[in-house]
Amino acid sequence: MATFARSTFSANTYAAFRPTYPASVFRTVLGFHQPPRAASETTLLDIGCGHGLIARAMSSHFQHVLAIDPSAGMVEQARRTTNDAKITFKHGRAEDLSALVRPASVDMAVAGQAAHWFDYSVVWRELARAIKPGGSVAFWGYVDNVLIGFEQATAVMEKFVYGFGDVAPGVEGMGPYWEQPGRNILRGFLRSVDVPGDNWTDVTRSDHEPGKQDGQDSAWLKKKMKLGEVEAYTRTFSCYTGWKDAHPEAKSRAEGGKGDVVDVMWDHMLDSVPEWKAMGERWKDAEIVSDWGTYVIMARRR
Repeated sequence: MATFARSTFSANTYAAFRPTYPASVFRTVLGFHQPPRAASETTLLDIGCGHGLIARAMSSHFQHVLAIDPSAGMVEQARRTTNDAKITFKHGRAEDLSALVRPASVDMAVAGQAAHWFDYSVVWRELARAIKPGGSVAFWGYVDNVLIGFEQATAVMEKFVYGFGDVAPGVEGMGPYWEQPGRNILRGFLRSVDVPGDNWTDVTRSDHEPGKQDGQDSAWLKKKMKLGEVEAYTRTFSCYTGWKDAHPEAKSRAEGGKGDVVDVMWDHMLDSVPEWKAMGERWKDAEIVSDWGTYVIMARRR
């Protein structure tokens, strides 16, 4: 993904304000995975590892963890923040596993918030080569959080985040700056991704539309947050990084400027909720519940 290679992208900010995965997700994917009964070396492959969150969380269940990411900045961030001798971080892509792992050497491959970028015409073949018979893959991710009970503010955010052309006087929306087709694949919960039956079996899928009441297992990323945290999270969006590159003259208020697209978006969001507006400069302390759309896909190597 090109965004993570840009000079305006901050791996530190991404690590600080992106949501973490709840224990229930790891229970789900590890419960699906069937470790070998006989004593043997076990290896986890974390594809698109980012700052190492999944590798660290799942390390205790495997003897070795190889975590790869196409962003050199993410790999460096992961190395700086990880103190676990079992984990090796490398620069690499899902499409190039042949250069990174031996055939039939991986017990489980996972990808959190990364699988929508894969070229599946190559990746399924690479995974089939790398994963042991009986091993498993698990992909999961999240998208498009809604602010529960504040539909007007969520609608404003949607307008600014996905809008084309001016979304406020003189302010272009961030819609053109999502990298495609990855974003649309993610918004579709990877339903467009077919798991080939020649090498894979026991395919299991679940997904959750944000804001819908469809069970705790599907709605696994719901979090109480302060508005200031939500605002910081919106600045980790890849479309915002692209927007900043296209509008270098627009400085945020935190940078001493008159305001960028996210500042203006939050002005409009506050205008839509009188109770937030009444808080004045303390609006960032207001608490809400944020609910993300989520998906999980799992399959087993024949």
